[in-house]
Amino acid sequence: MALSTLDRPAELQRFRQARARSRALFSLLTDEAYYARPIALRNPVVFYEGHLPAFAVNTLLKRGLGEPGIDAHLETIFARGIDPDDEANAIARGNPAWPSREVVRQYCDEADRRLQAAILEAPIERPDHPLLAEAQALRAVLEHEEMHQETLAYIWHQAPYAWKRKPEHYVTAPPRLRETPPAPGAIEIPGGTVTLGTPDAEPFAWDNERPAHRVPVEAFRMDRYKVTNAAFREFIEAGGYRDARWWRAEDWAWIVAERVTCPPFWTPTDDGSDWRIRGLFEEVPFQPSWPVYATWAEAHAYARFRGQRLQTEAEFHRAAYGTPDGHERRYPWGDELPHRAPANFDFLRWDPEPVDARPAAASAWGVEGLVGNGWEWTADVFAPFAGFTPLPSYPEYSAEFFDGEHYVMKGASPVTPRALVRPGFRNWFRPRYPYVYATFRCVTSA
Repeated sequence: MALSTLDRPAELQRFRQARARSRALFSLLTDEAYYARPIALRNPVVFYEGHLPAFAVNTLLKRGLGEPGIDAHLETIFARGIDPDDEANAIARGNPAWPSREVVRQYCDEADRRLQAAILEAPIERPDHPLLAEAQALRAVLEHEEMHQETLAYIWHQAPYAWKRKPEHYVTAPPRLRETPPAPGAIEIPGGTVTLGTPDAEPFAWDNERPAHRVPVEAFRMDRYKVTNAAFREFIEAGGYRDARWWRAEDWAWIVAERVTCPPFWTPTDDGSDWRIRGLFEEVPFQPSWPVYATWAEAHAYARFRGQRLQTEAEFHRAAYGTPDGHERRYPWGDELPHRAPANFDFLRWDPEPVDARPAAASAWGVEGLVGNGWEWTADVFAPFAGFTPLPSYPEYSAEFFDGEHYVMKGASPVTPRALVRPGFRNWFRPRYPYVYATFRCVTSA
C-alpha cells in the first residue's frame, strides 16, 4: 500500500491562501464590472466568482465524496467555462440569468466552510477510489483555482481602467537606469535528452503531463532573452503587418479582416508617432526592455522575418532544465524554489519587467527569463503524449483541446502561482487569441 502523501494542515493552508488571493482579485474590480464581459470570448465576471467554489463542490464534495451539493442551480450554471472560436458562440454558450452578487457570495462562503471541513476531516485520500487516489480531486480543485487566478488577471486587463482599483504602492513601470534593452545574442545549446511531462512520483499532475518520457533534442541556438518590445518594433517598421510572406494564410486572413497593426497590448499615441503599453492598471510609455506580449501568429511571423523559428517544447526543456553534466534541474536556476519568487511570477508584479532583470534566474546555459515574465510560445500543437489517460477528477480538462487549434506554452507569467511552476506543466491557447501574457524567443537549428 502506497504511503500517504496528504498533509492536511498544509493543504488547508494552500486552500485558504488560494481563496484569499481570488477574493483579492475580485476586489480589484468595481461593482460596475460584475455583469460585464471584459473579453467577449469569455463569460462575465459574475461567472468566475461562482465557478471557483462550484467546481470545487462538484469535483470534491459531490463526485469525490458523494455528498450533497449546496445549490443545484448554481452548481449547474457555474460548472464549466467556455473556449469558443467566435463571439456569437460565446454569447450562446454562456448567458444564463446570472444571480445577484449577494447570492453568489453567500454560496462562496458556504462552499468555503464545507470544503475546509472536508480537507480537515473527510476521507479525501482513498486508493480504491479513482477521484480520491493520492487526494487527486482536492489537488485538482487547488490547481484549478490557482490557474483561474491568471485567467482573472488577463480578463481584468481588458476592463476599462475606471472599473479597476490599483493597489496602493504598486508601480507599473518602475524607473530603470538603462532604458535600452540588452544587446541581442544567441546561446549554443548542445544536443541531449530531456524529460517531457511530470513523473509518477509527483503527487499530482494534469493528464496532459503524463506519462513522463524521455526524448532526444538536437543542438540548437536560442535567443538569450525573450523578444523585446524594441525588437518587435523593428518588425513593424519594416512593414511586417503589411507583408503576407511572413504569415501563414489563415493568420494573414486574420490580419486583414481584423486590421491588426500591432501586438495586442500596444496602443498608438494620439499623434501616431509612437506606442504606449497597456498595463493592468494604466497605460505607460513604450517600454523597450519589456518582453513583447504577442499572439502565436505574430510570434511565428516575427521568427520567419528573422529567418528563424519558434522553439519546440523539447527545446524549451533542454534550455530551461538541462545542464552540461546531463542532470535536469527542477527550475532553470537550480532545484529549490525560494519563498520569494526569484523571477517575475507568483504575483511578484502585475506587469512585465525588463528581460534582463533577473540574471540570477538564468538556466545552466545562461538563457534568461525562461520561467516568469510571460509564458513562451512553442511551435508544438497541443496534443497528448503517447499513453495519455484522462484525469478521473476532470476528464475533459485536456481532451477537448486536442483539436489541432491550440499551441503549447511553457514557463510562467507574472501572475502564474508558484505551485504551477513545475517543469512538466503545459499551458495552451489558440494561435490568434490576443489576451494572454505570452512571450516568445527565436531559435535556429545547429
